Amino acid sequence: MLLPAAVLAECGITDEIDLRLEGTRIIIEPAKPSRQGWFDGYRAEDDVDAWQGLPPEADSGDWAW
Repeated sequence: MLLPAAVLAECGITDEIDLRLEGTRIIIEPAKPSRQGWFDGYRAEDDVDAWQGLPPEADSGDWAW
C-alpha cells in the first residue's frame, strides 16, 4: 500500500516509522530516537547516592579480586 506524501507529512513522518497492531488496528507512527525523553524533567539536585550512608566494610567479605 502506498500512502500519499501529504498524508505522511501531516503526520510528521519523514523517514522511519513504527508499525504495530492494537487489536484489529494497524498503528503507523514516526519512529522516535531510542531513549527519547528518558531525562525529561531530570533535576541533578534531586539525584541521590543510593550507597550513601552504607558503611564501607558492609559487604567487603563478598568480593573476591
